[in-house]
Amino acid sequence: LPMQIVTSGPNSKTEHLKNMLIKMISSARQSVYIQSPYFIPDASYMDACKMALLSGVELRIMIPNKPDHPFVYWATTAAVGELIDYGAKIYTYEPGFLHAKTIVVDQAIASVGTTNIDARSFRLNFEMNSVVYDPHVASELAQLFEEDCLVCERLTAEKYAERSRMIKFKESISRLLSPI
Repeated sequence: LPMQIVTSGPNSKTEHLKNMLIKMISSARQSVYIQSPYFIPDASYMDACKMALLSGVELRIMIPNKPDHPFVYWATTAAVGELIDYGAKIYTYEPGFLHAKTIVVDQAIASVGTTNIDARSFRLNFEMNSVVYDPHVASELAQLFEEDCLVCERLTAEKYAERSRMIKFKESISRLLSPI
């Protein structure tokens, strides 16, 4: 299969993995499916997601409902909450901690690897993803995403608006600290 290995880490001056993921999102014409245990994107990644949504691309993001760290979870929900306003479909994986790190674009290309959507993965950690340029593999990964949706709860704009003031406060603090 046509495949590319992309690495990044603190020894690199360029955020190769972040740039690759942004390029994938920017190239989407129909759909982007993202699974990540940590979704704390920087401004450039958020802008790519927003531009895709404004272009009519269906963006679906799956995050864990059972986080391994509450501050990370609150920063994640703050980020996805912003994307809900643009039309993103957000799913919380209910059975346990979701650790999948995948992106599927237009069921044509896919990336699977170690990269979370956060500053640590983009700048500080050594990470590696494989990008597979094969519609069959991408379709299989999209189907797995769809199957995982069966055990998810959809985070709608209405549900997101019902958060308590305390949760909103925790999200705000976590979002401020997320670059650290």
